[in-house]
Amino acid sequence: MSSQSGESGVVSHDKNNRVIIFDTTLRDGEQSPGATMNVDEKIEIAKQLARLGVDVIEAGFPISSEGDFEAVRRIAQEVKGPTIAGLARARAQDIDRCWEAVKHSDKPRIHVFISSSDIHLQHLFKLTREEALVQTREMVAHAKQYCDDIEFSAQDATRSELDYLCQMIQAAVDAGATTVNLPDTVGYTTPDEYENMILTVKARVKGIENVIISVHCHNDLGMAVANSLTTLRAGARQVECTINGIGERAGNAALEEIVMALNTRGDFFNLWTGVDIGQIQKTSRMVSSFTGIPVQPNKAIVGSNAFAHESGIHQDGMLKERRTYEIMDASAVGAGDTNLVLGKHSGRHAFKKKLQDLGYYLEGEELNRAFFEFKQLCDRKKTVTDRELEALVIDQVQNENKTLYRLEQIQATSGDKSIPTATVKLVAPDGTIVTDSATGDGPVDAVCAAINRITGVHCVLSEFNITAITKGIDSMGEVAIKVSYKGRTVSGHGAHTDIIVASARAYLQAVNRFVQMGEFADESGADPYRRDEFGPLAGTSRAFGR
Repeated sequence: MSSQSGESGVVSHDKNNRVIIFDTTLRDGEQSPGATMNVDEKIEIAKQLARLGVDVIEAGFPISSEGDFEAVRRIAQEVKGPTIAGLARARAQDIDRCWEAVKHSDKPRIHVFISSSDIHLQHLFKLTREEALVQTREMVAHAKQYCDDIEFSAQDATRSELDYLCQMIQAAVDAGATTVNLPDTVGYTTPDEYENMILTVKARVKGIENVIISVHCHNDLGMAVANSLTTLRAGARQVECTINGIGERAGNAALEEIVMALNTRGDFFNLWTGVDIGQIQKTSRMVSSFTGIPVQPNKAIVGSNAFAHESGIHQDGMLKERRTYEIMDASAVGAGDTNLVLGKHSGRHAFKKKLQDLGYYLEGEELNRAFFEFKQLCDRKKTVTDRELEALVIDQVQNENKTLYRLEQIQATSGDKSIPTATVKLVAPDGTIVTDSATGDGPVDAVCAAINRITGVHCVLSEFNITAITKGIDSMGEVAIKVSYKGRTVSGHGAHTDIIVASARAYLQAVNRFVQMGEFADESGADPYRRDEFGPLAGTSRAFGR
């Protein structure tokens, strides 16, 4: 006997503890509004489900349409490994059509259903209880002529009178059903009620010990996974579920949540599956892509936030020991590494670690300044991407040299009926703070003119480019410029959520490079650190001011 290790224990691989994973993404999942897939997409998903390691693929409802029949038929022909099931009402023509589709599989299954609740029998099927029992016996026997593997479902079982439900299950077992499914079709029941139903059926139905008990839960009250797991502990050994929990109305029990609950809490459930959990994330993305149904960020296991941490306390704990705030390994389900999201709640430890991951090793005051700028940025944005963080750090490293001019503050005004004006405050190389104002063709031009007045610089802007680092209205803007003086050209770079500030940083960086080269003096040999009354930036293109 082998064993399976989760985060919290070891599970014996006894066959009696094996849970059969019945995936109905291609049947019930496709019934989600707008989730229709073509035949080729269904085949691709079926092949991925086989790689995932599900035991049964319910490929469709063959009699419902020619497209569904063709999808089931091709999946039965082309997909190897799992049992391929087709759904059929308890009618001979449905069952015949289902067999025509699934018979090409090495392991075919016919899944026959009829309702057991009075509300369904009276209003949906127009049958009496006795007529439904007769139909159950006859149609399960009819399906049994085609293959040995027959599943019977008592639709709306959880709203059925329990004595009658047991009679119907008995009829199906006597007729040859090898799996009996007790679905919570409308997501109505609770874990305690469902457990009692399973235990009652096990106690009253003769021969049930030779049959697999299955459950199929909908999520109308948000209890599909909880109900499924409770019934597994009560003795059910097949669970019907879908990738990402898609399906009718509020959806079905999510396969990935059930599998990972059993995997992670082996100490509690002592149950196991044959699913390759490393394929979970890939399967989730494929289903989401083909159906057009996005996965909510906070969705368990496969959501983008499932292994993301922003809180400084959580990030600090994660960096010291992953298990402090994660009960599963992100890489185990194919989700890559844990994501320490940098945002307003992040701490210095996570910030420094993220910089190191990006290749920047800041310490001391340099780290403090970068962290301060990061926090300022977080007040303007919900989260900061790696690309934005990199731009911020590069900008800080390049603009925080204390032997050069440093930007302290900017205020600019503009409008179609006003003169663009900017006030700039710089920290000079000697530590003094100098403030000046200027006008220009636009707010950026005015800022650069003010910098000219403070530094005594008079150069020509030759190139000016703005790029949004990421998508979205709150994206950081990255400005790259080239500035010329006496035949030399230098570049400047700046990044900020405010494009005027980014432009000022880029321009000041270029000016500082000339100052560093010791070449920046006007034609009369003026000291470049001396504040001069130079006027607006000469040679500036009109596009720059715009």
